Amino acid sequence: MRIGEAAAAAGTTPRALRLYEARGLLRPPPRTSSGQREYGPAEVARVRVIRNLLALGLTLEDIRRRAHRLDLLVQDQPSSSCGSRPGEFSDVVADRLATLDAEIARLTRLRQGLAAAAGRPQCDPGSPPPPAAAGSHLSSRADLPPRRADASLAPGHGRTPVRPPPR
Repeated sequence: MRIGEAAAAAGTTPRALRLYEARGLLRPPPRTSSGQREYGPAEVARVRVIRNLLALGLTLEDIRRRAHRLDLLVQDQPSSSCGSRPGEFSDVVADRLATLDAEIARLTRLRQGLAAAAGRPQCDPGSPPPPAAAGSHLSSRADLPPRRADASLAPGHGRTPVRPPPR
């Protein structure tokens, strides 16, 4: 099957398949005489495993570090989770968990600092602010710094420049 069909069968896009190939997660598939990629069921199954691992929070780099072991997870379809072969990805999963824990701690400290600066009492980071208090410390838009212009709309950033009408 061609790249578009394979991508649809795996629940992704052709661009993602090219990215996985470029990052070493997917072996370059054979090509037709006209140079088009030709994918089979094994490649589609491997892409599904990659997508499942990404959905679990692993990064492309995490998966790349164990790309040579992905076929073992493909064999375990349809479960295809890290837990189906505990030893295969345990070091990658442990590293990802440590990274997530550090990020959660950093965000918790950031939240506490922001709450203190806003004069709100420190509360459990998991609980939302009371509805009446949400945003009540801001008296108007004038208290906020001016918004930056969207870089994608700035001249020279992908938009055709507006030219004055001819005279």
